Amino acid sequence: MSLTPDPSVIGGVATPQFARLPDPRALFQRRATRLRHLAQSSKLAPYLRFLADLCDAQGRVAASLDAPAPPDSAMIERNRSYRMPPIDRAALIASAGTARIVDALLTEAEAIGMPAPARAALQALRAAPAPDRQALLAELAADRVPDGFAAPAAFVAAALQVAAARAAQVLEGAKLVPIRIGTCPACGGRPGASMVTATQHQEGARYACCATCATQWNEVRLKCLCCGSTKGIGYRAIDDGGTDPVIKAEVCDECHSWVKIFYQNRDPALEAVADDIASLGLDALLRDSAWRRGGFNPYLIGY
Repeated sequence: MSLTPDPSVIGGVATPQFARLPDPRALFQRRATRLRHLAQSSKLAPYLRFLADLCDAQGRVAASLDAPAPPDSAMIERNRSYRMPPIDRAALIASAGTARIVDALLTEAEAIGMPAPARAALQALRAAPAPDRQALLAELAADRVPDGFAAPAAFVAAALQVAAARAAQVLEGAKLVPIRIGTCPACGGRPGASMVTATQHQEGARYACCATCATQWNEVRLKCLCCGSTKGIGYRAIDDGGTDPVIKAEVCDECHSWVKIFYQNRDPALEAVADDIASLGLDALLRDSAWRRGGFNPYLIGY
């Protein structure tokens, strides 16, 4: 189904809040709830339930940790002046705190029901030396999953999401500044998707959703999140014969990328990571098209 751009409502307020920071415990609880709801009517039900259990593990790890230390204010101002994100991903993955989060997440994941290959990957990770875990963390921090590592990457990505969300939680949203198009102003990561918000007084504003730290930042509508072009923007969706879809692929004819956009203003239950996974049919529709997926999701490797 091809849809022409709709430049109607750009935002409910003249200047939407630029950045919205995550609350890790609430984030993982809401994501788990949404995954379980989606599993009730999805062919991906076993995978969605597994990820819901993994989100529960993320929530337990986040709840068990002491409050993160506030960031160094001088560093924040220095990075801000150079339009650099305040969270240094290289430092984050090298920290002892992140190593402890990985250990804790892998321990919590032992109680999750999962297929034998996933169980084998989990056990291999638990036995892996620190340099091997660090290498996988480095790949994920670069928004990549190495070929053949989808199963172990899911567990390490879950731990990195906890660490990154905690680091973002203590930032001052008002001090974040745009970095460049499609780049998280908190951690420098790629978005998984974007969301047209239903938040009161900001209805219709579009927020890109960081795939790692879960910070959301305002981006104008009808603009490619991969190259920044406002030309050649269109939309694709699965035509189910019903109403206007609340999940679409925003495609760009300039760089030939596409990123999902969720219309939370019409379905407030939509969640960036959960609904990205559950709408795999849209990925399948575009897999052999002229466009390549631009949104990053460590749980959706191969599309």
